Amino acid sequence: MSKYNYKRRQSSVARAGNVEIGGSNPIRIQSMCNTNTNDTDASAAQALRIADAGGELVRLTTQGVKEASNMANIKKALLDAGCDVPIVADVHFNPKAAFEAATTCDKVRINPGNFVDAARTFQKLEFTDEEYAQELEKIRAKFVPFLNICKENGTCVRLGVNHGSLSDRIMSRYGDTPAGMVESVMEFLRIAREENFDNIVISVKASNVTVMVDTVRLLVKAMEGEGMHFPLHLGVTEAGDGEDGRIKSAVGIGTLLSEGIGDTIRVSLSEDPECEIPVAVKLRDYIASRAGHDPIPEPDTILPGKPRDHAMEGRLPSLPTEAFPIMGLDFDLQPNWHYVTTANPPQLYSNDLPIVLTTSSDNRPGAFMSWIDRFVAMGGKNPVIVMMGFLTTDLETLQIEAAADFGPLLLDGYASGIGIVASEKFTKDEVNSVALGILQATRLRISKTEYIACPGCGRTLFDLQKTLAEVKANTAHLKGLKIGVMGCIVNGPGEMADADYGYVGAGPGRVSIYKGKQLVKKNIPAAEALPALLALIDGDYASQSPTASN
Repeated sequence: MSKYNYKRRQSSVARAGNVEIGGSNPIRIQSMCNTNTNDTDASAAQALRIADAGGELVRLTTQGVKEASNMANIKKALLDAGCDVPIVADVHFNPKAAFEAATTCDKVRINPGNFVDAARTFQKLEFTDEEYAQELEKIRAKFVPFLNICKENGTCVRLGVNHGSLSDRIMSRYGDTPAGMVESVMEFLRIAREENFDNIVISVKASNVTVMVDTVRLLVKAMEGEGMHFPLHLGVTEAGDGEDGRIKSAVGIGTLLSEGIGDTIRVSLSEDPECEIPVAVKLRDYIASRAGHDPIPEPDTILPGKPRDHAMEGRLPSLPTEAFPIMGLDFDLQPNWHYVTTANPPQLYSNDLPIVLTTSSDNRPGAFMSWIDRFVAMGGKNPVIVMMGFLTTDLETLQIEAAADFGPLLLDGYASGIGIVASEKFTKDEVNSVALGILQATRLRISKTEYIACPGCGRTLFDLQKTLAEVKANTAHLKGLKIGVMGCIVNGPGEMADADYGYVGAGPGRVSIYKGKQLVKKNIPAAEALPALLALIDGDYASQSPTASN
């Protein structure tokens, strides 16, 4: 696939109920209920709201066999209401629940990191080659019977790996890395192929956008290398809420969609599930509008012998005044700077003054990448500020579109600075907030506290939205700090990965507090949890100020 000219990756097709995923089908939109799966009425009502908003698949947590069994009642309630949206079971740690769900649901998500293996212990273990092979046979012994039930019932399978929830076996060989996440999937895919089971969708997710994008790219290459083309489910886990959640999701998902990768998406927001759907639809449709754009020059054909990725490794210099400057509504033309459009072929400039680069292409990231790659290949060394204008007057749309356009460029090193030109309806602070959010999501400029917050599900036993708001209100001044707010042990501490501190649901009305991956307060009453978290942070800050980027 070309990184300059937009075209969908051609995957195989999976089928969940009446919905086909992959191939030439539209990119499917989905969300997940946060109700108790044993509460049939509440779960069906929320699933209906998700479907009414445009959700094409609805997932529910199935902690045990009881919840998995009740999925049949939820599906019946939906059908009685005239809704045939496929329902998906979300299973962790419990193969028996997966077996039951395969008979009651249209699709079952299992996590290769905990389908057979126990919960991670964060211990570094050593496995001999023989022991490693024995571990793989344990997978086969449980995974093949599950696949057989899925075959009998026409049930789709999602293999969903999350950063931070890898097995100790994978950790022993690969560590908590994109390569480890990919191998965790490939172990299961190889068994599925041997069993002639191909009704599979795959996801590899992380709260760190860079890790998520790198892992999906690596997975695509790994599958292609073994002749596999399964459809992909995209998402940034624990993206949070509000502007931050929208921007992080649009950067990660939008970057991959712009490369033609992705067949179904879920925008994970710490908000009511139906709020995720309009965001996902806007993002999908914005990227899809690039289809059929005017061809963009391919640098490796224009400059024979120059590798396509010649300019990929941090090749553009930063401006001397400040790393990744932002220019917005009040931008004034600077004398002697170079103002260039991608419609004109690149040329060398006699000084190192910045280039302000614009484009009129319908595929803006591709046009910018092509121009910059050609510029650097011919020896260009000027800093390049990428400037884009947006016509929307809706702030959420600006957040999504700007993140989707700048994300691919920033993640791959294609800018020394960014500029957003937007409607006069927006204030300077609003535009700058969007730009800073994009730079923070790409880990290039840290300007505020980062929150790694799950969207919640039936396993969450406290008011996650209210708690997140309270944590933000008390910690928003801690620039550069990463704080995880997780609904349950499935999403923490492992899946908050690189958080500095964590607030993790431990049971009904109980919470555990973490510093990194170290458990500091275990299973304390929820009323004591926020004060305990703040006291821990304050104690650390009293002795040492946090290190933060400018």
